[in-house]
Amino acid sequence: MSSMTDSPPRESFRLSQLIYDTRYRSLTIQVFTLVLVCIGIYWLGQNLLTNLASLGLQPNFAFLNSRAGYDITPSIGTWITGYTSAATHWDAALVGVYNTLLVAFLGIILATVLGVIAGVLRLSRNWLVSRMMAVYVEGFRNVPLLLWILLIYSIFSEALPQPRDFREVEGAVSAASMTWGAFAATNRGFYMPAPVWGPGSGVLVAVFVASVVAAVLYRRYARKVLFDTGRMLPMLWPMVVIALLPVIAAYFVLGQPVSLSYPELAGFNFSGGLRVDNALLALWLALSLYTGAFITEIVRAGILSVSKGQTEAASALGMRPNRTMNLVILPQAMRVIIPPLTSQYLNLTKNSSLAIAVGYADVRATLGGISLNQTGRALECMLMLGLLYLALSLAISFVMNLFNASMKLKER
Repeated sequence: MSSMTDSPPRESFRLSQLIYDTRYRSLTIQVFTLVLVCIGIYWLGQNLLTNLASLGLQPNFAFLNSRAGYDITPSIGTWITGYTSAATHWDAALVGVYNTLLVAFLGIILATVLGVIAGVLRLSRNWLVSRMMAVYVEGFRNVPLLLWILLIYSIFSEALPQPRDFREVEGAVSAASMTWGAFAATNRGFYMPAPVWGPGSGVLVAVFVASVVAAVLYRRYARKVLFDTGRMLPMLWPMVVIALLPVIAAYFVLGQPVSLSYPELAGFNFSGGLRVDNALLALWLALSLYTGAFITEIVRAGILSVSKGQTEAASALGMRPNRTMNLVILPQAMRVIIPPLTSQYLNLTKNSSLAIAVGYADVRATLGGISLNQTGRALECMLMLGLLYLALSLAISFVMNLFNASMKLKER
């Protein structure tokens, strides 16, 4: 007699189960579809290569190693790569990539700040404030971005004084003057003091980074104490002290390793200091203001999605309106805000390709503009551009998906 604990014999696997067994049917369909897609992509690629070969065009990326032969306006990309006209088209492409990353990074930060502030003010009980935010939103959302870029650039180029207007003429007052003797806004760019890094400056930067990390950790600790015990620790002034006091102390202990180079008028232009090109500023402001208008509505919708009872409960506990917004409303609204916010970040990054309209040397202007026209390699340049923007979009989506996962409700 067999034991009662013996398990029934397993049914052997049959190929027919891939179609008739519901446990395997969905997997079979997905694998079959993937194979068809791969075959289709391979066929399209082969067809493209065959047609190009019949026209005497063979894809070739050797042009990236040839001499570029054109100058690029000084920017963060030229500073990092040390680009000159004797460099290669690959170096020119890298300059464009760095410039694109810079304007996208700055635009995302400013657009987020503007969007969050305007989104909260959009719901203000003050009629004038809420109407002003409505004018901002409707004005920027309903006018094409390219027009805003050209308008802001035109204001910088036409309305600001020329560098020679800052020259002091004996017996007369100069037409323009520097702000605090260190800042100058001209039609050629904005000039400001530039840091001069001396011995020990690397240690100072490391202290600064460590101080900022310590301030962030203190903020997380204060929030944890608040949520665990209800005890509210001071947050703003301790974070400021933690972030700045070690840096100030290290600055004097290390013998002031960082100094400033101030812009000075020399001839018909400024020398020294740091020059920020008008094209970069116009593109940055236009992208930020335009995207910020969309983020404003996203933030407003997220706040309105939170039940009014949450605000009433916080008020009943004696919480001030600003703490209610920071600790109760916005954390819950973020679950609604983050997904569409990711789309706006992606749009801002891709819209930066409009930089060519004002002469800013982003990757569209270098690799997809001058290099393409000089070499005639349109297919290769457009393929590289597409892959670059795809990689940027996937990177932004990956980071935002991680952030979105961290904001999920955590069940006990």
